[in-house]
Amino acid sequence: MCKKVKAVCLSEPENVSVKSVDFPLKGERDVLIKVESMGICGSDIGAYRGTNPLVTYPRILGHEIIGTIIESGIGMPKNIKVGDKVIVDPYIYCGNCYPCSIGRTNCCENLRVIGVHIDGGMQEVIRHPAHLVVKVPNMPVQELALAEPLTISLHAIHRTKVKEGEHVVVIGAGAIGLMAALVAQIYGATAILVDILDKRLDYAQSLGIKHVINPSTENDLERIKDITQGKMAEVVIEASGANVAIQNTLKYVSFAGRIGFTGWPKTDTSLATNLITFKELNLYGARTSKGEFEEALELLANGKIRPNDMISKVITFDDIPKYVKELSDNPEDYLKINAVF
Repeated sequence: MCKKVKAVCLSEPENVSVKSVDFPLKGERDVLIKVESMGICGSDIGAYRGTNPLVTYPRILGHEIIGTIIESGIGMPKNIKVGDKVIVDPYIYCGNCYPCSIGRTNCCENLRVIGVHIDGGMQEVIRHPAHLVVKVPNMPVQELALAEPLTISLHAIHRTKVKEGEHVVVIGAGAIGLMAALVAQIYGATAILVDILDKRLDYAQSLGIKHVINPSTENDLERIKDITQGKMAEVVIEASGANVAIQNTLKYVSFAGRIGFTGWPKTDTSLATNLITFKELNLYGARTSKGEFEEALELLANGKIRPNDMISKVITFDDIPKYVKELSDNPEDYLKINAVF
């Protein structure tokens, strides 16, 4: 009889449960990982709702994964051995296409994200490409799981080349946007966080984000103009995916400014291309991450990003289906929910 493990399975939209699945079959270039913690991501919620066009069903969810190596494989980093705790780099690239050839593996034409294109890590034991694991510092596993979403924030900061002394408008005060604003301040920039939920903005202020704006209740353009002494923001990072917010990036940004798009809109967005030319703007897509895990883990380990500020609730593995539904119904009530075995 084949050995079984528990997994969080999405049979179809709005139908998620814990099921028994076959023990993973390891290839020679894979490692086996005993999973210990995982985060619930917005992509998991999109899969649950049926709004993520990249997801097929049935699907095992999860890509924010921490665990212990229980069997090694060819290509495993030299600083990692059996028994070490690792974080999973969930972006599996082909290594052969043009983006891969220039080191932009997150833009791989054949990219497969675990929990999205292929089965993910919300199960007791997983296999994963041996070269796509990163050793983690000695911290609580539920805190370490925050490193993967932090890499998304870091990638947006890196793509837009945020510098000390600049003003950075971040649209969207969810976990990705809030961490991007905090990182901007760590880099020596002035963060301006924009959201339509006062609850999130108040919380951001309690963490040290001085400038927050609710465009539904105040004049966002005048506030940004005042904070930036008239020039608007050198950098704007869009982390909400809302169509109107994407359009507002062109209004918030300075002449010769930079815009990073990390939010995923549900529908196409029309942009005032005359403003792009008039202001001579640089527009950057910011998709997933590339090479940011070490920096993310360092920021968490040294307390510059405090994990407990981001993690709203820690749950058990068996509670994941319940809280996937809860996050879908009440997303504004949580920043991050992480699970532990």
